[in-house]
Amino acid sequence: MENPVITLSLAQLALAFVPVAITLLILLRWSFGTGTVLYALGRMLVQLLLIGYVLAWLFGADNGLLILLVLAVMLIASSWIAMGTVKEHRWALLGASLGSITVGGGVTLALITQLVLQMEPWYLPRYMIPLAGMVFANAMTAVSLAAERLYAELGHGLRWEEARLTAYQAAMIPVINSLFAVGLVSLPGMMTGQILSGVSPLIAARYQIMVMCMIFASAGISTAIFLTFSRRRVAASVQSG
Repeated sequence: MENPVITLSLAQLALAFVPVAITLLILLRWSFGTGTVLYALGRMLVQLLLIGYVLAWLFGADNGLLILLVLAVMLIASSWIAMGTVKEHRWALLGASLGSITVGGGVTLALITQLVLQMEPWYLPRYMIPLAGMVFANAMTAVSLAAERLYAELGHGLRWEEARLTAYQAAMIPVINSLFAVGLVSLPGMMTGQILSGVSPLIAARYQIMVMCMIFASAGISTAIFLTFSRRRVAASVQSG
């Protein structure tokens, strides 16, 4: 039996904003400013609509160099955003952030796409771009958490080895929690998307296992590399501060 994807019209999509409107009314009723929320909702709409057109164009372009350019932009953006938790040290640590996400995330992405999935061509856009987004985003979050906790612990007088361990453990908490919750509390995005598109739940589960391994490894490796690369700069800045 076929399971075609349900086409979502603009009118149907508009209905999804009914509970959003209710939430906004609650915020107004409780005298909570809605400016930030409205801005966030507006950005979400614009960004997702634009990325839909961009991805459609990229998928049709079938150009390996173009995909490499997209990956480079994703790496630079994720490295910059990761240092948002330590903005006063952002420029000093940007190289360590970029290097760690590139190596940790890039190696993991290459292994998954070229050895596990064995993609043909190697840059197959409809796989490469979504998987790269998952890898770099999770590595970014882990590195960001590690940077913030590292400065906090060193500021409290901990030795480097103790601060590094605490920062690493803090960075890995979201990833480890997701391992505990997947399949029990939540069905992650890739698995849900595949099931909605008609893929067998058994195949979707295999893909999700692959994704969870990918996310865990990219976060763990990238964080370890960042903590190694940034040691001198972090120690120097803490001492001078």
